Amino acid sequence: MAGGDQPAAGEGRRYWRWSKADFFPEPSFQSWRSYGGALAATVPRLRDRVAARSTDAIEAGTLLAESENPLRRCLSWVDLAFLGFGSVVGSGVFVLTGQEARFDAGPAIPLAYAAAGFSALLSSFCYAELATEIPSAGGSFSYLRVELGDMAAFLAAGNILLEAVVGAAGLGRSWTSYLAALLGRDSDSLRIHVPALAEGFNLLDPIAVVVLISTSALAMSGARLTSTINSLASVIGIVIIAFVMGFGFSHFDSSNLEPSFFPFGAAGVFRAAAVVYWSYTGFDMVATMAEETKNPGRDVPLGLLSSMSAITVVYCAMSLALVGMQKYSDIDPNAAYSVAFAATGLKWARYVVALGALKGMTSGLLVGALGQARYTTQIARTHMIPPYFALVHPKTGTPVYATMAVTLGAACVALFSSLDVLASVSSISTLFIFALVAVALLVRRYYVAGRTPASELRTFLAFLALLLASSIGMSVYYNSSYAGRWPGYVVFGIGWAAGTAGLAFGAKQQRVPKMYGVPLMPWLPAMSVATNLFLMGSLGSLAYMRFGICTAAMLVYYVLFGVHATYDVAHSRDDADVVAENVEQGKIALPVSTAPA
Repeated sequence: MAGGDQPAAGEGRRYWRWSKADFFPEPSFQSWRSYGGALAATVPRLRDRVAARSTDAIEAGTLLAESENPLRRCLSWVDLAFLGFGSVVGSGVFVLTGQEARFDAGPAIPLAYAAAGFSALLSSFCYAELATEIPSAGGSFSYLRVELGDMAAFLAAGNILLEAVVGAAGLGRSWTSYLAALLGRDSDSLRIHVPALAEGFNLLDPIAVVVLISTSALAMSGARLTSTINSLASVIGIVIIAFVMGFGFSHFDSSNLEPSFFPFGAAGVFRAAAVVYWSYTGFDMVATMAEETKNPGRDVPLGLLSSMSAITVVYCAMSLALVGMQKYSDIDPNAAYSVAFAATGLKWARYVVALGALKGMTSGLLVGALGQARYTTQIARTHMIPPYFALVHPKTGTPVYATMAVTLGAACVALFSSLDVLASVSSISTLFIFALVAVALLVRRYYVAGRTPASELRTFLAFLALLLASSIGMSVYYNSSYAGRWPGYVVFGIGWAAGTAGLAFGAKQQRVPKMYGVPLMPWLPAMSVATNLFLMGSLGSLAYMRFGICTAAMLVYYVLFGVHATYDVAHSRDDADVVAENVEQGKIALPVSTAPA
């Protein structure tokens, strides 16, 4: 039975409800006494959950019943390609190019986009294989839960939600900046200055809040309608991009690239690459739509890889056009393209560019609202956050509560926080998750619980540890006071190559992909691990401090709530019985690739 035709599991129950049982149905939260008992058992429960791993069938089958109503399978690879294009392009080149060209990379900003794009393309290969194997709305969260266990998945979940909130907030604030440029005003003129608040948080942005709420409301109306609107808007975006590149290169002045193409050195390029990586994060939203894709085994790789390849080329070309039109030191970091066109004498063009940027950012917010809500839905299905947010509306086929929750968080952040504060936090979370996904793919290929011999597992873990240690070492060394000395690069480079070669020739793959497999295994995912960790190291100490604070808060939440909820769910009934019961009652329809033989 097609996803759109499945009977509603929650038929007879009102969708719009609000009770303690909807938020805290687990036994540990039925009373203060039961909660006290759960807290007393925290240590053994942590040991249980850290070692626990999910399965493909649970992530893409059993958990669907938690939503009571199904997400609808209605998207093709063309829809996914346009969703990837719409999500990424608006949130990238129009938002961060000016900021990073001005302060970090200078005229070398195209190289920063190329480096970030290469890393993102490597990650997209990993996502493509995992999405075909585990076609779940949870994307990277589900992949990590299956391969690395509950604790890794929870840390990813926290960072996914952080990225969702921060990413949407950053786009909302950029939307306001470009609206001001369209009106011929200063980029901060539409914000409310509050001197009593700290710098970076003292420009209130109510327009961003309105935009976030509006796009999320459209996303809640249905994936099919949202995809159609995004596809039409993307065609307009392609026309505007062609205009920007055409007129930009026609006013290209090579003297703007002088006297130095690298005014901030190679370190500045890599710092910029680590920040503009945020520009590529929309591609992971495509993976979250696998549950709503007609043929995920074919459509997800096609949609993901085609959109990412095109986007990388577009970003490099558009950023080169910008620094060719205007000297990097004169670029407006908030509305770079609009101001650059005005500086070349094409004052009318700034309005076309500003309108195109608004269109792109609106598409980014629209697609982001789709993907972010799907992540949240799957996380809620596991009870790591209240299962209330997993509920899917019976008429629209969308997770309304999850969409509302992410939107509310993003609106609160967008009201206060500046773009530079948001970008560094989002980038480090994104890079961390992408590195974990590449590791998860290696684990999936080289280890199968209950089937891999202990000797094979030890060999795999030894080479994986060498690969990870060398990748981290290279990143730390490059950002240390010894960065100018070559021996360290040789040592860590040889270590990475030895670890990867060990996996390729000394360890035995334990699993063959069912439909799509990453080429050049294990070299490609190993390179993805190395590039993501290297870019993480290029971010400043302030980004790590914020990341550390957020991670600590996540762990506190997990100890006080998440571990107890997931423990109760895991030990309530045997998963095989749950699968059989739900299939029998018609609550779920297992994908062919995960259905029991």
